[in-house]
Amino acid sequence: KENPLIDLCLSPVQVAREVPAKSMNETNYSRVTEFVLLGLSNSQELQPFLFVIFSLLYVAILLGNFLIILTVTSDSHLHTPMYFLLANLSFVDICVASFATPKMIADFLVEHKTISFDACLAQIFFVHLFTGSEMVLLVSMAYDRYAAICKPLHYMTIMNRRVCIILVLISWLVGFIHTTSQLAFTINLPFCGPNKVDSFFCDLPLVTKLACIDTYVVSLLIVADSGFLSMSSFLLLVVSYTVILITVRKRSSASMAKARSTLTAHITVVTLFFGPCIFIYVWPFSSYSVDKVLAVFYTIFTPILNPIIYTLRNKDMKAAMLKVKSRYLKSGQVSAVIRNVLFLETK
Repeated sequence: KENPLIDLCLSPVQVAREVPAKSMNETNYSRVTEFVLLGLSNSQELQPFLFVIFSLLYVAILLGNFLIILTVTSDSHLHTPMYFLLANLSFVDICVASFATPKMIADFLVEHKTISFDACLAQIFFVHLFTGSEMVLLVSMAYDRYAAICKPLHYMTIMNRRVCIILVLISWLVGFIHTTSQLAFTINLPFCGPNKVDSFFCDLPLVTKLACIDTYVVSLLIVADSGFLSMSSFLLLVVSYTVILITVRKRSSASMAKARSTLTAHITVVTLFFGPCIFIYVWPFSSYSVDKVLAVFYTIFTPILNPIIYTLRNKDMKAAMLKVKSRYLKSGQVSAVIRNVLFLETK
């Protein structure tokens, strides 16, 4: 084939055999470079309204969770294992809300919502990293309540500072292992055809369905992986809180009343977080529209409900927040800051 005259002598049949083979090879090596996110709604009239609503919700998530972190770190009375884990939960909630919400809010202002292939994989990586870490962190918080209520005399020995740090590190390690295993199922899949994701972020079950091969086995592995982590964490929480509730029921004192209030807050958070996750990744009969609503719930509403639940039902947190307010938001200090800002702008 080095001589061009030989190519001219090819018969029409040979040419017909050569052309399809070449196009087949080109098709095999074609790759999707971006995905189209269909978002929450196709209605253009709703986009400005949704932009305002979710922008306000996202700001509330950041302010509420940052306020909890600031309160716990600045008040020495809250330097206990329970509040240490609560501050870490608030940090994870900020991460859960931030991996996709800013992109979703920006997409409300554009008609064609696209995301690059690498950014899509990054969203898949971070959603499973943060949610996996939060699951284990909620189990750690249940263990802390178990030690405080069922083993009160040995509580400070069981939940010392070293143990608290180890529990937080384990939660991030489990989240990293979980997301690495999930991403391994997706990163080598061939994407050469449809690229529309019916959600506001790249959710793993929806992305794998767009691959050019049969993903039935891969989908089963994804469900098994996520289902195992979700169900095992949820069962550990159920067992822990059952033992704690039995212990609390046998006792009737002021401290146990406070323990009941704390347990109610913890159980509410666990239900709000695990309910949507289990329904999406374990329950096989949910529709895409239901999955989309539940995804909004655990990425936006749960991070904003956690600060409300933990502060409104906790007298110590409310008292500490009043101290933070009086320390950082003094009337004279605020007016001085405003005057300095105005002076710098007019200078």
